[in-house]
Amino acid sequence: MNERPVERDALLAGLPEPWADDPLPEIRDTLATEREKVVVLDDDPTGTQTVHDVPVLTRWSAGELTGALAENATAVFMLTNSRSLDEADACVLNGKVAAALRQATQDTGKTPAVVSRGDSTLRGHYPAEVRALAEALGRADAATLIVPFFAAGGRLTVGDVHYVAEGEQLIPAGQTPFAEDAAFGYRASNLREWVEEKTAGRIGKEDVASISIEELRNGGPDRVVKRLTKLRERQVCVVNAACERDVEVAALAGLRAESAGRPLLYRTAASFARALAGIEPRPVLTPRELKLTGRACPQRGGLIVCGSHVPKSTRQLKHLFTNGDALPIQLAVPRLVAAGQRGAEVARAAGAVRSALAAGRRAAVFTSRALVSGEGRADNLDIAHKVSQALVEIVAANETRPRYILAKGGITSSDLATEALGVRRAWVVGQIHPGVPLWRLGEESKFPGLPYVVFPGNVGDDAAVTDVVRALT
Repeated sequence: MNERPVERDALLAGLPEPWADDPLPEIRDTLATEREKVVVLDDDPTGTQTVHDVPVLTRWSAGELTGALAENATAVFMLTNSRSLDEADACVLNGKVAAALRQATQDTGKTPAVVSRGDSTLRGHYPAEVRALAEALGRADAATLIVPFFAAGGRLTVGDVHYVAEGEQLIPAGQTPFAEDAAFGYRASNLREWVEEKTAGRIGKEDVASISIEELRNGGPDRVVKRLTKLRERQVCVVNAACERDVEVAALAGLRAESAGRPLLYRTAASFARALAGIEPRPVLTPRELKLTGRACPQRGGLIVCGSHVPKSTRQLKHLFTNGDALPIQLAVPRLVAAGQRGAEVARAAGAVRSALAAGRRAAVFTSRALVSGEGRADNLDIAHKVSQALVEIVAANETRPRYILAKGGITSSDLATEALGVRRAWVVGQIHPGVPLWRLGEESKFPGLPYVVFPGNVGDDAAVTDVVRALT
């Protein structure tokens, strides 16, 4: 655990050139003839930050999944939001989703590739929910690939060490604020050591396999397939990656290995999910593609809701209030968790939002920035739940259709969509900013067709939220 920050350009300069051949056409052919679909269980809505033209489901009965498997899109995302739950509940939820998916695959005769989409900064219920998923799918012997690479967020894995970009430097993940997360903290930056840490030593680092960047770039899919087919039952394998082509090579190799009889599950960040579905990267949405016109789209009065408290989100809020025309409405977290004060605090903020939107103003609701923490993981998840529920109540109380809603933070964006807005299904249009997806809400939602921006807490520079708000204006 003695890794040091490195200069990004210096590290990348020492690597071989990426694999020359484009794997995506073969990935799409393989899906069309064998798998037909990639199903992504997303532990918060930010997993859609690399894809476009795919559905997102917030409910997952066997019937709903059967319908989704029959659609033309190569992937379907199921929003579990399991990162907001305690570990036991997350495992139960993964088991229920997997059981419904297993029934849907029996009904359709299709056996999709399955991704457990987790955080590119390594937070979440690993390994517990992956084990629960594997057992409920009847794939208990499957090997697991760990692929946290995410290009837009500057998350790279080289030499088995996972890095987070800060400017021109790459910081080992275990030395970032993400590793200090109250619920999902960790120390190791080397992913083999991270697996050992997260499994409390049940899997030793020496038992974790690794696919190097040199293998991906010099040997291509053929070389990687040979490695994957030799994995033992239930073995964990780390995949290094420093560019999109690396994860595309790994994705094609994974599909080939599964075809050759090596069952696999994937615990990955958003970039690998895109690659496995054979989806081409595309530029951010243009103003014309946003289609913010017509009688159903007010000309003013957008709503920004920020529950994320990471330093990056705080800097982005400061930039917005300094450079953008948004009414700040702060929600005091200590009052939300104090007995007898919650109701008045929620009512005050809800009233301010209603007044701003009714007057055609842009409103930004945000939680107080000082971290309020409990005595352990369960306490901290409970505090996060109380805060998120307050934001839900504030948005649900508003009856004025805003021009758009921008939700900042994974748990925040999930809870607002499913609980405040009643979303059962949405469509991922694309990205409005690198790593920031824009959805169109389904007809069943409170505001049908509303542009809904799922803005991860840890993505973008200081001006990113301001830039997105301007694009939506």
